[in-house]
Amino acid sequence: MSARSTAIQLAAKTGMLIAALFVVTVLLAAIPQHKEQSGQPLVALNGYVQPGLPDTDTHRIIVRASEAPAQESQEEPATLAATSEEKASEQAAVHDMTRGNHDAHALHMTMTEMRQEAPGDAQRANEIVAQLRSGIEKYKDYHVALADGFHIFLPNVPQPEYHFTSYRNGFLQAFSFDPARPTSLLYQKTSTGYELVGAMYTMPQRSTEDQLNARVPLSVAMWHLHTNLCMPPRDQLRSADWTKFGLHGSITSKDGCDAAGGRFSAVVFGWMVHVYPYEDSLDKIFAMHHHMD
Repeated sequence: MSARSTAIQLAAKTGMLIAALFVVTVLLAAIPQHKEQSGQPLVALNGYVQPGLPDTDTHRIIVRASEAPAQESQEEPATLAATSEEKASEQAAVHDMTRGNHDAHALHMTMTEMRQEAPGDAQRANEIVAQLRSGIEKYKDYHVALADGFHIFLPNVPQPEYHFTSYRNGFLQAFSFDPARPTSLLYQKTSTGYELVGAMYTMPQRSTEDQLNARVPLSVAMWHLHTNLCMPPRDQLRSADWTKFGLHGSITSKDGCDAAGGRFSAVVFGWMVHVYPYEDSLDKIFAMHHHMD
């Protein structure tokens, strides 16, 4: 066998290995209760798996679409308790991520600081919007989005907006930015299906504000993180006081969470920014800024 043939075979095998690792990573992100052998949960953020956060589906919102169980009454008690926690967390998360929610950021959301407009910011923002409109035009038919691998998050739970999320796009967003390839599509439900109204970009929680600004200018958009989550003890899920726990709870520190016997996470999602490209001005297009002033 020639050296050239050997090199080609090695390159092909390397490519197959990389593809296999990519598939395994995405599949692990989509498995609801996957854990390492050590017992430490694997949590998917922005399309890739990270260890060390509490094992609740709240943390998988960006990369996993879950449907409400169809036959809860037939589940085991432990499963029902877990489902109760999941629903409470997910519904709170959905509420927090909806535009027009003025108080969501008060206790459990960290926003980037608005910057002074730099030369070229407005042009760059408008270019992002133009590319986004072009890239998601075909998804005005939500059936096309489903066929392309977008999954509806909590389709059976009434929401002002429904997130259709692509695991693949979430993974790719962690490494590169394509304005035409958002992590999630945002739809409003209609009598005949879903109407496309916007999209969501994501970045890993470790990203700096300069890195966020390099993607979407911070003079026109405010990226946000969901933070300071305290979940109740597992044996108190059904009786938990959700005015204290969860994304709408009053507990916002690890000390307070420890005192309540809860499970604390300083950050529960990666960075996100919503874009509504069919609005008529940048203030309205980047609505987290517009609606939280």
